Amino acid sequence: MSSLSQFGAFLDSSAVYLTLQFERCAIFSFVLTGIVMLLRRTVFSRGIFAKGILWSLFLMIPFLGKLRLFYENVIVLMATGRLIYITTHCLWIGRIYMAGIAVAFVCIFGKRLHLRRIVSRMGRTYVGDREVRVTDMNITPFTIGLIRPMIVLPQIMVTDYSAAELETIVQHERIHGRLGHLWWYFAWDIIRCLIWVNPFLSVCQKYLRADLEDMCDRVCIQNTGGDAYAYGQMLLKSLKLLCTQQGAVSSAVTYVGEKEFLEMKRRIRNIAAFQPYRKMVCVGGAVIAAVAIGLLFVGIHSSSYARCSEIDSMLVYEYKQEGTILSADSQSLGRMIHYDDDYVYVDRQAFECFLRQRNAEGDIYIVFGGFQKFPGLGGGGCSCFYETDTKEKIARIPYEKPKENWMTILYKML
Repeated sequence: MSSLSQFGAFLDSSAVYLTLQFERCAIFSFVLTGIVMLLRRTVFSRGIFAKGILWSLFLMIPFLGKLRLFYENVIVLMATGRLIYITTHCLWIGRIYMAGIAVAFVCIFGKRLHLRRIVSRMGRTYVGDREVRVTDMNITPFTIGLIRPMIVLPQIMVTDYSAAELETIVQHERIHGRLGHLWWYFAWDIIRCLIWVNPFLSVCQKYLRADLEDMCDRVCIQNTGGDAYAYGQMLLKSLKLLCTQQGAVSSAVTYVGEKEFLEMKRRIRNIAAFQPYRKMVCVGGAVIAAVAIGLLFVGIHSSSYARCSEIDSMLVYEYKQEGTILSADSQSLGRMIHYDDDYVYVDRQAFECFLRQRNAEGDIYIVFGGFQKFPGLGGGGCSCFYETDTKEKIARIPYEKPKENWMTILYKML
């Protein structure tokens, strides 16, 4: 097989393996989306912090694709067995899924990069001791950047707001960073790319942002020592200012930072119902939630297959127009075939008798020392070609060692 063909086979094998995982993750994501939306409207409808924490359950979604239950649970196997079969036998499914991930990454993170370039060219000013970026565009304040976050304010707010009001706005944006919301949005976008077949993840993004905004509003009101009425009045003032400055807005800014005016009205209604909270209770709840999610990850890891499993078995197959396994009985084959680090040793008389009994006529290959990613999804192994016209009593055959190939090493690491 040529190097180009080997590389193509490597890409197809990797695509099938990853697609299988993400398809299974997508199944869980549909179920979890329904559960989260139901809980946030019922049990946690009044729990601002609980609703925000509830979304962290989605962090485990990308890690559910290797669960053993897909092969060991009869009901799950019956429900997903057809999907597994089609994915492993139709290479174009894996190619399409990987292409979909690539397109999603380009679209979503391309907009992020485009917005960051726009922000980097904006003018700068200071609110207190904090540097902010200023734009003439008609937007609500937002923050961009994970390592070095930049706060963006519209020029009209910088001009018309008092110093105290600007401090409150900047404090609100900084709280987003302190609570890890920027990293949460980043993780959510990655999940959307990997599980792009679930459109509800994009639909639910606005609910995620709404819950995190409500959480941030509460923390900001309590930390600044102000009252909910004054905070709500400030948001109403911004709504009025922005309504009088209608103009073209960059689609990238709309995607990342703009909060619709109706969303601001919803926030104001929640702010009006503000009640002081006890910080230690919230911290304790966050710790309990973090421990619970950590235990979930431990459970997922212990119930999942490893990246690859070594296979000690040996098999012989015949290749004419397609491969046909003649035997995978390692015990009986082991009496005829042995190998060391360099050669395979075959008892010619016993092995050719074995071939005659099975009417083997095509090319004969001996495969051993392989590995698998999932049951039935092999990862190859060492192999050699047996020449039937050999005369030696013990045929000594050099064999290929794909385990030393960089593509095999990379595939095992996936």
